[in-house]
Amino acid sequence: MPVLDILVYPNPALKKKSLPVKKLDEDIKCLLDDMVQTMRDAHGVGLAAPQIGRNIRILVVDVPLPEENRKEFYELINPEIVSSRGSQIGKEGCLSVPGFYENIRRRNHISVSALDREGKRFTIDAEGMLSRVLQHEIDHLDGILFFDRLGRLKKDILLKQIDERFVSAQS
Repeated sequence: MPVLDILVYPNPALKKKSLPVKKLDEDIKCLLDDMVQTMRDAHGVGLAAPQIGRNIRILVVDVPLPEENRKEFYELINPEIVSSRGSQIGKEGCLSVPGFYENIRRRNHISVSALDREGKRFTIDAEGMLSRVLQHEIDHLDGILFFDRLGRLKKDILLKQIDERFVSAQS
C-alpha cells in the first residue's frame, strides 16, 4: 500500500465538487487501502479522495476516542448527511492546509448514510469529534475547505497568512 501525495491548498483540485462512485471494484478497494495508509502516515484523523487528487466521493476516518480507549474507523463511499442537530465549536486543521488551525462551528450530532467497500449501505450516528471529522471530510467532497466556514474577516486574515507562507515557500 503506497503512501499517496496529499494535495495542498491552493491546489484548485481541492475546490472541485466530487462525483459519486458508480462502480465498486478492486481499484476502489485498493484506493481505500492506500488512503488509510496515507492518512495514518500523515497522522491525520480523516482523508477525502479529493485530497489525493481523486475527484470521487470517498473518505476514510480514524478518530481516537481516548475516554473510551478506542478508535472509530470508517471507510465511506458516497456519504450523505441525512440528519443533524445541535452545535459545537472546536479547533480544526487540515492535512491540505498544514500548520493552520481555527475554531469552526459544526453540528454536534449527525447521521451519515454511506456504502462500505462491499457496496452495503450503512448509517453512522456520530457526535462530538467523530461528527466534526465526518463533516470536515464530507465538505472536502463538496470542494469546501475548513476556512470556508469562517466569517469573512477571519477567513480573509487566514487566507492572507496562508498565501504569505505559500509565496515564501516558492521563493
